[in-house]
Amino acid sequence: MLNDEPLSRLRERWTAAWPKALAAWSRHVVLHAPSLCADDREAEQEGLTESFAMIRLADQSIIINLAAIERHGLGDYAEEILAHEIGHHVLAPANLTDHARSLARIRQALPTLEAHAPMIANLFTDLLINDRLQRSAELRLAEVFKKLTLDKREAGGTLWRIYLRTYELLWSLERGSLADGKLSAEAEGDAWLAMRIVRHYSRNWIEGAAKFAMLMLPYLAKDALDASAARAWHDTRAAGAGGEPSGLAEADENDGKPMVHPSRDPEITGHEGPGSQTESKKTLEAATQNRPGGQTRQPFEYGEILRAAGVTLSDHDIAVSYYREKAAPHLIRFPARRKPASLDPLPEGIEPWQMGESFDSIDWLQTIMQSPRIVPGMTTVQRVWGVSPGAEPASVPLNLDVFIDSSGSMPNPQQFLSFPTLAGAILCLSALRAGARVKVTVWSGKNQVTSTPGFVRDTQEVMRALISYYGGGTQFPLHELRETYLETKRALNPTHLLFISDDGITTIFDKDERGHEGWDLFRAALAKAAGGSTFVLNLGKEWETAQYAFPHRELLIRARDELGIRIARIEDWEQLVEFARDFARTVYQPAEPSARATA
Repeated sequence: MLNDEPLSRLRERWTAAWPKALAAWSRHVVLHAPSLCADDREAEQEGLTESFAMIRLADQSIIINLAAIERHGLGDYAEEILAHEIGHHVLAPANLTDHARSLARIRQALPTLEAHAPMIANLFTDLLINDRLQRSAELRLAEVFKKLTLDKREAGGTLWRIYLRTYELLWSLERGSLADGKLSAEAEGDAWLAMRIVRHYSRNWIEGAAKFAMLMLPYLAKDALDASAARAWHDTRAAGAGGEPSGLAEADENDGKPMVHPSRDPEITGHEGPGSQTESKKTLEAATQNRPGGQTRQPFEYGEILRAAGVTLSDHDIAVSYYREKAAPHLIRFPARRKPASLDPLPEGIEPWQMGESFDSIDWLQTIMQSPRIVPGMTTVQRVWGVSPGAEPASVPLNLDVFIDSSGSMPNPQQFLSFPTLAGAILCLSALRAGARVKVTVWSGKNQVTSTPGFVRDTQEVMRALISYYGGGTQFPLHELRETYLETKRALNPTHLLFISDDGITTIFDKDERGHEGWDLFRAALAKAAGGSTFVLNLGKEWETAQYAFPHRELLIRARDELGIRIARIEDWEQLVEFARDFARTVYQPAEPSARATA
């Protein structure tokens, strides 16, 4: 740790250098001042370890460890280092989504070595930033590298020496001024290709990063890139901390397409010799012209990309983010509220206030009168208002009670794309958007059940339940129906019961743990819900015939014919998405306002 007086002088110099560092990019760049940490402990509290500097894209922060700066002898290079960190915010990666997209592309170029994608991404973006600052802003980045690499030029093996040689070529420096000069002819050629990638792909840096990764792959396999100098520069290790990028559930247009090695790319080499690409480019176009873009990533791939970007979310939260993003294009539009001719509010009592509802609706006086100790979602209440009759009838959205089969025949939604989970997200989020309350039950066996705490308006509660998984045997939890509809005294709005399953749904007609017939329980619950029911089942076309035998098939047909249960048959799970979208729009999509209402 620095003494107080040297630390104070160093902090003053670096604070004074901040406006100049911003001006190195543009006088229009606006970022809040960097956090200048006095010692390693303070830096670690900010998430900064190993390196002397780092960025966070979520809050556009720059963190500097002044003690590490002093250890590396970089105290006189405040403008250079601060301008470099600013470059990560304004040039590459600039935002969390592009950072994650570049990592996804780099991972494709590093088969079996995907774990090194964050370091390779950092090395390439540093090349872009440092080249611009050295040449255009005339900052002393070459001197910073000399400070960092002195007596450590061989520590990272051939890859690190190629990297330093690339800077020598970019800045027309004498051979050996940064690298030690011990490069083979092949490695020298790769350094030249790396220099060409930086220059040619400066405006398409995500694709350039993939090319750079492909070029470094054989050296990475040999060296494992453990250079202390490289780690000292790794300032984007935790760039995604606190953030959550969007647009990653679907693969980019170029993802999955064949990559052309830089040595055979005429845009880099400048010629189209044998084996390079008159024919290679045509072959690439022929191979990719009919290949659809925007393919779906699996949840585990989505999670690996987020972790590589430094995003700190649990597996469960990553899956929630994934399915919310996948469901978004299929949701109903936000309802447009009609305004009746007269709207005189009339107080009619109170009801519980739950998490997810507007804080403005809490009646604090009644809440405190009920309990002096306030527990949000448990003791909080809200005022219920009625209105005098208006010129137009009011509409009350159906509550939705969704039961999703999570037995062994279903995929784990946290690992692979689960269409039952995605359909549940489309249905539930659309219902919440329309103003309904939602209850979710994910089940496998009688005691393998995850559900929301009743009918809720909290999106996070709903999504957390949807992502649950068991993978066990199949036995419908009849006690959920009994407790929700037959043993509650609370009045419910009309509720639609929707079940997503296969022929295992017929276990709903078995006896419960008290010996009651499932048929009787289900019929009574359906009458209490008063909103109808839909069974969405993965069944064969001939499921109604005697040849297609499964337990309680007759009861399923009887429920359809006598109780009016809608049975929506699907042939593969992917059809659930279309069903969920159509159901949500039919039941919850608001009608277009009338001409009189909009006048």
